[in-house]
Amino acid sequence: NRFHTLYASVANELVEVETRFRLELDSQHEMLRPLLLHGTQLGGKRLRPALLLLTARMCGAVNPDHIVLGAVIEMVHTATLVHDDVLDDAESRRHSPTINHRYNNHTSILLGDYLFAQSFRLAATLSSNRGCQVIGEAARKVCEGELRQTMLRGDVTLDEPTYFEILNDKTAELCRIACLLGAEYAGARPQHVEAIVQFGQALGMAFQVADDYLDLWGDDATIGKTLGTDLLQGKMTLPIIHLLNQSSTSQRAKVIAILEGPAEFRLQRLRPLLAASNSKQYTYDVATRFQSDAINCLDAFASSSAKDALLGLAELAVSRQI
Repeated sequence: NRFHTLYASVANELVEVETRFRLELDSQHEMLRPLLLHGTQLGGKRLRPALLLLTARMCGAVNPDHIVLGAVIEMVHTATLVHDDVLDDAESRRHSPTINHRYNNHTSILLGDYLFAQSFRLAATLSSNRGCQVIGEAARKVCEGELRQTMLRGDVTLDEPTYFEILNDKTAELCRIACLLGAEYAGARPQHVEAIVQFGQALGMAFQVADDYLDLWGDDATIGKTLGTDLLQGKMTLPIIHLLNQSSTSQRAKVIAILEGPAEFRLQRLRPLLAASNSKQYTYDVATRFQSDAINCLDAFASSSAKDALLGLAELAVSRQI
């Protein structure tokens, strides 16, 4: 796994985070343990704890608070995944059954709530309340972004600035605060905190725009989900917004008719229109712009294995399957 290769300089600390994460997702009630264990396996890459630990290493050193924060941020991320799968009626995530598919929607919603509650309880055990404040605000922003995206499904008037605002909240925010907390709890200087926060935000945006690309032009066997999933669910993503912006009045009406028509035919019918509008290249260019912004933010830091790993993560954000 290319991600875990990049985590080598904090591999031992990531094991500690994973151990703490699994320890916190346990219960005295035997019937809940398989459910909670399944919940720990949904996150996949462990990108956010890795960002936190690599930032801490680059800015100084990893300390016990970082281990707790790594577990906390992965709990929040997992909670959002569990709730997302309910919203999307998803049956699998990374080739494993989702909680809602294996159990039911009620169980999924309660597990997501459990994860949020447990994350705040754990954050409150830190040596200062700064982490709890940051995590709480980030969780609010993520939920706000998800709410906006849900309420704007199928809205063909959604513009790019609003779309980027939503991505910034629902995806980039947890990457941003992973870097923020990694730096602050390592005692980084203010200018370094600011630089790494901007890195995390740009990195999160690069990942999400690349996901928009992969949903339409990726390899479904490799990315672990069916192509066009966002289209099936009526989500307005960057390629579709660009297509609508580039369309003449008559073509725009045709695109809207496809988007409002049978979900299973949307991808097939939009493909030639997307190709003609150059939306594929446009989406790729936007992803690489965010990637470049992230890479430039690391100029403020001296060379180190942790910095090299963060540069590698920025490279992977766009090059995964594009």
